[in-house]
Amino acid sequence: MSLITPFAGLRPAPEHAAEVAAPPYDVMSTPEARRMVEGRPWSFLHISRAEVDLPEGTDPYAPEVYAKARENLDRMLDAGVLMRDTVPCYSVYRLTMGEHRQIGLVASASVAAYDAGRIKRHEFTRPAKEDDRVRQIEALSAQTGPVFLVYRATSVIDDLLAEVGATRPEVDVTATDGVRHELWTLTDPARIAQLTEAFEALDALYIADGHHRSAAAARVAASRSSDTGFLSVIFPHDQMRILDYNRVIRDLNGQGPEDLLERLAASFQVEPSAEPVKPARPGEFGLYMDSRWYRLTLDPNLIPSDDPVARLDVSLLQNHLIGPMLGIQDPRRDDRIEFVGGIRGLGELVKRVDSGEMAIALALHPTSMDDLMAVADAGHVMPPKSTWFEPKLADGLVSLVLD
Repeated sequence: MSLITPFAGLRPAPEHAAEVAAPPYDVMSTPEARRMVEGRPWSFLHISRAEVDLPEGTDPYAPEVYAKARENLDRMLDAGVLMRDTVPCYSVYRLTMGEHRQIGLVASASVAAYDAGRIKRHEFTRPAKEDDRVRQIEALSAQTGPVFLVYRATSVIDDLLAEVGATRPEVDVTATDGVRHELWTLTDPARIAQLTEAFEALDALYIADGHHRSAAAARVAASRSSDTGFLSVIFPHDQMRILDYNRVIRDLNGQGPEDLLERLAASFQVEPSAEPVKPARPGEFGLYMDSRWYRLTLDPNLIPSDDPVARLDVSLLQNHLIGPMLGIQDPRRDDRIEFVGGIRGLGELVKRVDSGEMAIALALHPTSMDDLMAVADAGHVMPPKSTWFEPKLADGLVSLVLD
């Protein structure tokens, strides 16, 4: 099977696109999702987060949630809000957030290529979240959450996408967060063949976001003994926008602020700052505690050059501060640490500490796409919460039906 293939997608009727488009299912809590669907009967959250239509307190992983999702999908199909493409096609998808723009291709990515390592991963998955996506796919007989893939930018593909993006889109929706989502449908066989061939010439694709979705799709394909592929949107690596993924920690592990600062001086240059510290380069960190900001610069001799995982800022911070000084050895499971996406800004870090909820906040420089691809190429995995991509894809604009 080709690395990517076109498919007959399920999408909103054009006049309903703005009503249907919803944030990704996993970026909000259930209470937030309930507020988002108020007055919006056609929001895709009724499918992706169907517990919003069940009594408060319903377990989001309960069987009735998946049954309700199927019921809501059928309701939207019967009403003509969602419609199926008549022929297999690709779609071009452009995201605009402020001055940032990125344009990619909506396609079915090969599960066989994923299993063979040609679609490369960089994260472990959590069984409960993976199981949830399997149950969702099985209940709907469709994949509704796109996997965010990246290819190494090449002019052959970039130019084809830009050519389409210069025309008028069929869908043009600006979400409540100000992000603009534009889509074009490609049904021309010659253009489809060009794109399929251009992607087939690539060595690999990389998962940027959506490890649980892709793993779940692979499990469903194995259970059905088929390679229907998985829903994906694929962007060039040089258009990606990765934000910082910061840390907040509940306590100082039995020490006072001055004790921690003294210990930090052995590995970091520590400078008080009158302003919030947004790290400007790798190896630099912001620390906020006791109502004060500090700039931390790690001793360059402690940064390995030959290990793509160990040289990441998230690893350096874990290995030289969070682990040895704050006693958190497994950030994946320790409930003393939480993670704050850079989209919330440094003000969120100050808020969490000043409220007394947390004792310390740590601001990081964003992981780069080159670092992500280097880790994936080496067959390694990144530490948890290493990347925060913005803008996010919308759910509901294109889904892949499992025939």
